[in-house]
Amino acid sequence: MKFDPAAYREQIVSGKASFAELAQKFSDCSSARRGGDLGPFGRGAMQRPFEQAAFALKVGELSEPVTTDSGIHIILRTA
Repeated sequence: MKFDPAAYREQIVSGKASFAELAQKFSDCSSARRGGDLGPFGRGAMQRPFEQAAFALKVGELSEPVTTDSGIHIILRTA
């Protein structure tokens, strides 16, 4: 599959794939082996666009694609 964050997000929203499945398969972050789970983090720990998007979400919400210097991210807030 060509890299298309919006298509990955749609797969999650539609139930065709889980966030963890796609993270394990396509993420190049070290969190990929944990299904994309970054663990708890506070403000100031992540790049600003990522942090702003993450803290704007309610628990259980999925972000739109977020671009940072590290790449493009889809965030699932779990706590």
